[in-house]
Amino acid sequence: MDYVAPRTAFIDEIVGLGNVRRCPACDSAAAREAGLKNNYPILGCLGCGTIYAARLPASDYSYADYYEGDNLSVPEAIVERIEEIVEGFDAYRAHNRLLDIGFGAGSYISAAANAGWNVSGVEVSKPAFAQARDAGRDVFFGQLYEGRYPENYFDVVLAVEVVEHLPQPRDFVLEVARVLRPGGLFWATTPHGRGLSYRLLGVKWSTVSPPEHLQLFSRKGMELLLTNAGFQRVELSTHGLNPAELIYALRSRIRLFAGPNTVDNQREGPRRVASAYKINTALMKSHARRRAKRIINGLLNTVRCGDNLKIRAIL
Repeated sequence: MDYVAPRTAFIDEIVGLGNVRRCPACDSAAAREAGLKNNYPILGCLGCGTIYAARLPASDYSYADYYEGDNLSVPEAIVERIEEIVEGFDAYRAHNRLLDIGFGAGSYISAAANAGWNVSGVEVSKPAFAQARDAGRDVFFGQLYEGRYPENYFDVVLAVEVVEHLPQPRDFVLEVARVLRPGGLFWATTPHGRGLSYRLLGVKWSTVSPPEHLQLFSRKGMELLLTNAGFQRVELSTHGLNPAELIYALRSRIRLFAGPNTVDNQREGPRRVASAYKINTALMKSHARRRAKRIINGLLNTVRCGDNLKIRAIL
């Protein structure tokens, strides 16, 4: 096996069993050891820079109860931003069909329905599915491929914070390409494996959280994943930063640049989603703050160090 990494007993055991994953973005077997998180070895691909768990969780790992009452709604300021994003999909409205994969709280499907789209949704969380079903949405409980949607069917497919969870992301994007019409838009977001927080914190970054998050894509890795699936034009941008976690790390005296890069607790620091919502809500409260946010995001994108990867891929 073309595995390249500083060796530890735990890594050697997994390599010996032949269970080490290849890079989920570019399929390279060449990797470096990045650390240990929640008893999962974390690897960094030497080909594209994607960060990923060396092994997959047990087959009984499930997201069925992932959402609860406190995370099945989003702040009003975030809803307004989602409505602005959905407005940008109008240029792709040919058959008026939009699919949201992993719709969670349902904010995107609600905004799209209000904008006149015929909306479908796929979700693996029972509470999220039940909330959308009870609201009268056309939703399917299960994985995308289980929905058996027709080929070339949707104008727009969304996957917001989904691909980092998937054990086989290449199969997923191939299925997205199958159900999306030629010229249609795949719009997605996912944590960025080469963002500032990972560069500073390594596996101590709370977003590195197997078995919940199995890979954090680099820009190069995501571009390869999508072009290999048949997407003709891929536009990627990096934006966003959660300073709360960096401050927390410093206050907790986490040694960022020395010592073993090993963490066993899954969600250290402030809760990711809650703190991100809080920061984004604060930045949406005035025109001056929105302008400051645009400037910061522009800088983060220029230096390719934003913590979030935004994807616009045209089939």
